[in-house]
Amino acid sequence: MSIPKSRMPNSARQKTGRTTQYFEPEPQVASRPRVVKMAVGEAVLELQADRGVFGSRGVDLGTQTLLREAPPPPAQGELLDLGCGYGPIAIHLALAAPSAHVWAIDVNERAIELARSNAAAAHASNLTACTPEEVPEAVSFDAIYSNPPVRVGKAALHEILLRWLPRLRPGAPAYLVVQRNLGADSLATWLESQGFQVGRLKSKKGFRILEVRSAAS
Repeated sequence: MSIPKSRMPNSARQKTGRTTQYFEPEPQVASRPRVVKMAVGEAVLELQADRGVFGSRGVDLGTQTLLREAPPPPAQGELLDLGCGYGPIAIHLALAAPSAHVWAIDVNERAIELARSNAAAAHASNLTACTPEEVPEAVSFDAIYSNPPVRVGKAALHEILLRWLPRLRPGAPAYLVVQRNLGADSLATWLESQGFQVGRLKSKKGFRILEVRSAAS
């Protein structure tokens, strides 16, 4: 998930390496498109990626772990990919649940355009890629799937999660994949302190998948 420059940690704003560029609404790093491959069932999709977008060298291990180990999406309803990048999670959800509608959101404009073109190429017509502000306030979600941007810093990450997790329908889950050495357990503890029910579904290849629901579920 990307955040505006004005709300990026100072350390992230000062860096110019590839790992920080995906936080920017308009990446300053020069475009260098490339094709990455993603398996969806027995099919292999070719997705357009680019510098300045998360996972531009290939679908990252955290995303792969989430797609392999998290429960499948609901067959219908509104689904959210929080921090979509060029769209691997959102496209996977859209193809797995063709009767559902998937919102793929990011602040990074380059990422949004890539997600749109990748969705079109994959014939995922039930996917809308847009900025967070373009999601109508009345929309609530039947599931959220996310490889959240832990490197933006705790304060910014917490703000993002507190904006979107309360928009889950009663009883609906969010599935977050987080590296253990980047604070998966501390994030789970913080979510519990905010009144969410948190389960640790999987721990694999250095990642945890957290299942998050409202305490009222």
